[in-house]
This record gives sequence, C-alpha cells and structure tokens, in this order.
Amino acid sequence: MAGNDALNLNSPDAVLHVSTHGSDWLWAAFSVMAFCLLVAVGVTFTRPRGARLFHQIAVIVLATSSIAYFSMASDLGATPVPVEFRGDGSDPTRQIWYVRYIQWFITFPLLLLELLLATGLSLSDILTTLFMALVLVVCGLVGALVHSTYKWGYFTFGCAALFYIWYVLLVHAPATQFAAGVVRNRYRLASGYLAFMLITYPICWACSEGANVISPTSEMIWYGILDILAGPIFLAIFLWELRGVDYNSFGLQSGKYVNYGEKTVPAPAPVTTV
Repeated sequence: MAGNDALNLNSPDAVLHVSTHGSDWLWAAFSVMAFCLLVAVGVTFTRPRGARLFHQIAVIVLATSSIAYFSMASDLGATPVPVEFRGDGSDPTRQIWYVRYIQWFITFPLLLLELLLATGLSLSDILTTLFMALVLVVCGLVGALVHSTYKWGYFTFGCAALFYIWYVLLVHAPATQFAAGVVRNRYRLASGYLAFMLITYPICWACSEGANVISPTSEMIWYGILDILAGPIFLAIFLWELRGVDYNSFGLQSGKYVNYGEKTVPAPAPVTTV
C-alpha cells in the first residue's frame, strides 16, 4: 500500500486531530532525528573511552526524540481533551500529545546538563536548574490535559520555572569559572541560542494546547521545527565548539572504563576500616 496510511491504521480519537500532511511532516522530522542519532553514535565511537559524556548525552537526547517522533508520526501517543476556546458551542476535543511531554521530560534536562557541565556551576545549582526544567514540562502537560481556565495556572507555574532557567543560563552561569579552553563568549552564544529557543515553546503552547488558536497540524509543524533547532542543530553546534577542549579540564574524566585493547591492571581493593 503506497503513501502514508498512519491515520487509517491508527484512527484519531479527537475531533481536532493531526492531518495526513501533518503526519508526513512528522515522518520527515523523525528521519532527521534518526539520521542525526546515527551520526552522533558514529562520532561518539571516535572519542576516547572515558571522554564521551557530552556525546553520549547527545545520543540519549536524539534516541528519545526519534522514538517520540516515530510515535507521533504513527498517530500514537495522544489523548482527546475538550477545548476551552473556539469550540463553536459543539464542545469538540483536541489531540493532546502526551508522548511529546515524555520526550521533553527526558531531553530538556539533558540539554541543560550538556550546557551547564561546561561551566563552573556547583552541583546543587545544576540539580536545581534541572528540577525547574522538569517542573516546566510537567506543568505544560498537566495544563494541556486540563480543559478549564485553570490550565493557565499551570502555564504560569511553568513560566516561573522558565524564568529561573533563563536566570541561570544568562546571568548566573556566565559569572562562574569556566573550564580551561572553554571560551566564555562561546558559552554566551550557545546559552543565548538555547534561551531564545525556550521562549518560543510557551508561545506555541499558548496558541495550540492553551487557547486552541492553531490546528494540531500547525502545532506539529511549529513544535517540530523547534525540536530540530533545539535538538540536533544545537547539539551539533555545541559539540563542534568543544572539539578542541581538553576533556580533563572539565573534571569529568572517568577512571572506571575498561580499555579492551590494552592490558589493564586491576585497581587495588578498597580498605575497609572498622
């Protein structure tokens, strides 16, 4: 059978749902994510063992995004929710893609971790920032599933968490001591890029899941562009900027890996005191 048959095999369960053209776009986005994933895996194996953390984070982000976009392109991972606005009195339902929020729950904190590990932020500051990222995603999901005006309360909570993330990215982190070789201006460029991308997500949410201004197909196109710009493109730029930096300068060198190509000497057993 030729063509995209996803909506016929997995029938939409909402009145306002993604179209076949929207599914076509999602398959294209999935192809981009999957291709970038394969490239990231290949590049990771070119790095020495114990110095692959940044690249492996990129692999996790791209693998998660690939699975999410495969699900959405197949018209899977959504649930119908009554719309608050523009319902024309018929109380229609709209597809809310919870699989997208599962994707962001995993990838958003990892993108921030990728960036903040290059700074001199303390572990407690990094963990707090990652927690705020989770708050942002969870508030977006809960708000999207709420069909009443109370959804905007969750929207407000999420924006408050986003303001904290902006503060860390643009104010607090640049004032710390950077690893040797990491130019502060390069960090400002990367953090400014990511911060700008983050501000566009609440705008898309307000126009789609929030106020029901744009169709689910337009929502998919908008979010898909944002995910590609904030995912593969951001990771490619960031990893390229770090290519000449000594990994040991980050203090992240792992001594627990096994080098199968060389004879290794077992580490001494830990001394236990009574």
